[in-house]
Amino acid sequence: MQNVELLMPAGNLEKLEYAVKYGADAVYLGVVDFSLRAMRKGSLITMENLKEAVDLAHSLGAKAYVTINIFAFNNDIKLLEASLDRFKDANPDAFIVSDYGIFNLIKRNIPDVPLHISTQTNTLNYESVKFWRDLGASRVILARELPISDVAEIRKQVPDIELECFVHGAQCVSFSGRCLLSDYFSKGERKANHGNCTQPCRWSYKLVEETRPGEYLEINQDDRGSHILSPKDLCLVKQLPQLIDAGVDSLKVEGRTKSLYYVSAVAKAYRQAIDDVLKNPSADMEKYFVELQKVGNRGYTTGFALGNNNGESYSYNISKGLAGADFLCEFHSDKPVPFEQEGEKYFPVKIKNKMLVGDVVEIITPDEQFTALVEEIKNEDGEVLPLGNTNDDVYIKFSKSPQEPKYALVRTIGVKNVH
Repeated sequence: MQNVELLMPAGNLEKLEYAVKYGADAVYLGVVDFSLRAMRKGSLITMENLKEAVDLAHSLGAKAYVTINIFAFNNDIKLLEASLDRFKDANPDAFIVSDYGIFNLIKRNIPDVPLHISTQTNTLNYESVKFWRDLGASRVILARELPISDVAEIRKQVPDIELECFVHGAQCVSFSGRCLLSDYFSKGERKANHGNCTQPCRWSYKLVEETRPGEYLEINQDDRGSHILSPKDLCLVKQLPQLIDAGVDSLKVEGRTKSLYYVSAVAKAYRQAIDDVLKNPSADMEKYFVELQKVGNRGYTTGFALGNNNGESYSYNISKGLAGADFLCEFHSDKPVPFEQEGEKYFPVKIKNKMLVGDVVEIITPDEQFTALVEEIKNEDGEVLPLGNTNDDVYIKFSKSPQEPKYALVRTIGVKNVH
């Protein structure tokens, strides 16, 4: 059976753990200063806990790839030189790089760790892949702008290197992320290729005629303005059979800044879809597409994968992703229940969005997915509550309980906000 890797983002230690538990074979992670996603909250991955993060992935049976894919200036190279011992000590399964100087530094100083070539290099053809292979790279992450037919030809021309493709997540208006809009709008303070993009492609724009200053004209008639640069999110779950048949070794999901729920739900859907395709290449992928509509998205597109990217790939009326299901709570399975249970099973949870007694919800775990009724909600004193408010820590009794609650998540049922 062909081995196809599901590669998920790990924005922090908790998301790393959930990503693997929900089905990732490998995770990619980065630290501020050296990767293109500067995380702001949570158990951040830093130079101090980078080894801990890699070790955590390994302890869970997954691989960990460290991204060092910034566009590097001289001061970045000097900072990297001072950090090489820590990167070496972390001992990841690969480094993801785009800069030729960083490539040389890593290859020279940490020669035993494989090098993966970032999508930032805009690799579009088999001669480029051969170039990187001959330099010593073990994997090339192909540009998002490639149709699947070209991926298949690259695999045919270069069979002796691993190929990785993005299959899901936010896309950049610029060519494989080489964007300067944020640099310009922030006067150089928020550089896109140093992990601090302000995402001006998601802003709402209006038109001004130079002889009529202050008179703003709608580009597209909409009360929320016009998001003329904002691409829809990529979703290639329906194209998994073609991608796998084309010889892709690793299927990558974008989203190190996305939520714990997003990472878990997307990993679960793609894990099941990949396993389904490997068993049956003609398997119906529609049900997995429905599952992916339950997480935040700006509308889905196949991008360039089918060779027909056009204006329908842009989201003209929204800038933020809207989820088809609301994330309601996560379980705290290690937290004790302080009151007498009297044979009833209560679960300690952290409320993410308001939950009411009587709500019918969907519970997902790495191995389960089912609906249940919220039968009762209590506080830590055992007092019965009519609801749990956002950010409350409460105890809930469900009509059906997960067999393994440790990684269980709860969301609303069905799909809304289809766009």
